[in-house]
Amino acid sequence: MNIGVLNSGGDSPGLNAVIEGVVGAASRRGWNVVGFYDGFEGLLSEEGDERFEWLTPAACRGLRAKGGTILGTVNKGNFAIKVGVDQKGAIEPAVLEKTKATVRRLGLDALIVVGGDGSQSTALLLSEIGLPVVGVPKTIDNDLGATDVTFGFYSAVSIVSESLDRLETTANAHQRMMVVEVMGRHAGWIALEGGIAGSADVILLPEIPFSLENVVECIKARKAAGQREILVVVSEGARLADELVLLDEKTQGEVRLGGIGKVIAKKLEEATGIETRSCVLGHIQRGGSPCSYDRILGTRFGSYAVELVEKRQFSCMVALRGTQMTAVPIEEAVKTLKLVDPDCQLVRTARDLGVCFGD
Repeated sequence: MNIGVLNSGGDSPGLNAVIEGVVGAASRRGWNVVGFYDGFEGLLSEEGDERFEWLTPAACRGLRAKGGTILGTVNKGNFAIKVGVDQKGAIEPAVLEKTKATVRRLGLDALIVVGGDGSQSTALLLSEIGLPVVGVPKTIDNDLGATDVTFGFYSAVSIVSESLDRLETTANAHQRMMVVEVMGRHAGWIALEGGIAGSADVILLPEIPFSLENVVECIKARKAAGQREILVVVSEGARLADELVLLDEKTQGEVRLGGIGKVIAKKLEEATGIETRSCVLGHIQRGGSPCSYDRILGTRFGSYAVELVEKRQFSCMVALRGTQMTAVPIEEAVKTLKLVDPDCQLVRTARDLGVCFGD
């Protein structure tokens, strides 16, 4: 059998681990794997303009420890889904025909698509035109409801935790407040778990409406109790006065969030009189080598995706439920996002530790 693999959307620590898992599992079965460059765009390869590579176990050995992706990735282009008046996603018919021609030319028996909700929605459309597709969930935001955890999430949490550890020492030395902006467009999982691990005093999430007055009251109480440093973690998707803070840039696709950390830092400094600095972790959370957990999880996802191909269980996405791998229909996987429940046990634990959510 011949299997294609591609990754699309934002990069995430552990992508290379998935690729190594796919290649290893396929090779053990005597199958071949072709990796497509730059996401779905690689499917538009033509004779003389080949945007793919046949992958071997020898070439992929030890790949699980490397960050980024050897295949490259994009989050826009010919496969950006266009939504019509009936809210049904669609891709240009000519693009789909070209895709099917590439699959036929390479003799592919299956296509493994590694990506988040947007990429899996595209995978679903490819499945609907008859292509045998298996999905693998990817997002550092950990916001896909069909799986307990997505690879890359705990690498991002580790970066946030380590950054807070470092910022705490300099904040303590100067009696400053540090406001750290982390990723999380719709879901605040990175801010929540990273903030708890890094001993944040305040954590601001998209799912929990907050007021600056409540945050200021918490900060003043901590200073009155003799605390020298204050650590505030804010998710980029948190709403200030019920409004998102956007970067002043024109882009394709979704609007680019960013800047809420700087805005909040200025307002808190004015309200408390505490010297305040802001820090945006941004793509640092995506870069570098994956943590050990994500190396293992990514490899397991890749290996299990090949198992689903072997069972001819297509139009499904790999998912982790508890400690076991399972398969869920892609249609179900992209139906809802997994958001932080304001009354979940993790939030209650943070409150028990004295964390302020500004509500």
